[in-house]
Amino acid sequence: MVTFEEMGRILDEIADGFPEELFKELSGGIVLAPELKLNQMSMNNDLYILGEYHRGFNSGRYIVIYYGSFMKVYGYLEDTELKERLEHTLKHEFIHHLESLAGEKGLEKEDAKNLFDYIMLRDWKRRK
Repeated sequence: MVTFEEMGRILDEIADGFPEELFKELSGGIVLAPELKLNQMSMNNDLYILGEYHRGFNSGRYIVIYYGSFMKVYGYLEDTELKERLEHTLKHEFIHHLESLAGEKGLEKEDAKNLFDYIMLRDWKRRK
C-alpha cells in the first residue's frame, strides 16, 4: 500500500510533468488531503470522491485529491497502476479548472449526468 507521503511524491511528480500554463490562477495549488470522502448520494457507501476542484472568492482556486478515497478504491493496485489512476483524476480536475477559467461547464454537466445515472440505478435497485 502506498503511504500518504509516497502518494504526495507521486502527485508532485505528475504535476511537475504538466505544462506551466495549466496552473494559471490555481492560487491554492494541489492539496493532498488524508481523508476518505463519500459522495452524499452514495448508495451503499460505494461512491467515493477521489478529487475535487474548488473555486471561491476567499479561498481561491485549488484542487484536492483525497488519499483515503484513493486507498479505499485503488489501494490494491501496484504503484504504476495507482499512478495512472491518480494522473487521470488530476487531469479531470484540471479540466474543471480550465473550463472554469473559460466560463464553460461541459465536464461539470457530464459529471452531473453520471451522478444522475447512478441515482437512477440506485433507485431502480431499491424498487426491485
